[in-house]
Amino acid sequence: MRAAEAYRQEDEALVREHMELVRRIAHHLSVRLPASVQIEDLMQAGAMGLLDAARQYDASHGASFETYAGIRIRGAMLDEVRRQDWSPRSSHRTMREISAAVRAVEMRTGRGAEGREVAEQMGVDLDVYHAMLRKSTETKMFSLEDLFGPDVDNGDSLPGDAPDPAGEYEEFNRTEAIVDAIDKLPERERTVLALYYDEELNLREIGEVLGVTESRVCQIHSQALVRLRSRLTAWKSETG
Repeated sequence: MRAAEAYRQEDEALVREHMELVRRIAHHLSVRLPASVQIEDLMQAGAMGLLDAARQYDASHGASFETYAGIRIRGAMLDEVRRQDWSPRSSHRTMREISAAVRAVEMRTGRGAEGREVAEQMGVDLDVYHAMLRKSTETKMFSLEDLFGPDVDNGDSLPGDAPDPAGEYEEFNRTEAIVDAIDKLPERERTVLALYYDEELNLREIGEVLGVTESRVCQIHSQALVRLRSRLTAWKSETG
């Protein structure tokens, strides 16, 4: 009983110490969601993810607790977003259509598709394409599910109580595919993703860094996500 009580106290201490991490992740994710999504809902889900991380964390896996907890917290928030299904079906359909157009252009040209080429492939003008791009990605979350499709379970990529060589190998291949796809993005798209996801700058701040408007950063960010999704969907088809 004393050992169990000590573990509970240790878990509670980790949760209290890292609640600021929950708040930071919730605010970072919320800017990519509709106004109807409440910060409080994300934080509540994130707190449960943090508690789960405190209970499951094993330092022998090598990752720091904050890194591990960040994955669990984001995963719990993404699960809540998917459970509520805030993203309309039309957004999913448009994303698939744009991804297919990007893939068709890149297969035909052998290089990265430009916006005007994708617009031509879809039979719309560039302004309409940019509007579709913005609409289809403004409620999307950058997660394994977005990149590989609904069959991917984010929990499978996290360390559990027992080693799973097959799962680890599959996750390694997915990670390699993502890294390779990001490396092949145009330089400006790579920069925007790095500033947004690694440095956690918002679109306005990235615009100030790059010397462009917030609207332009939104276009670059959306195009990068669509390009990644297109290439990783193709990768999944080839390896599946």
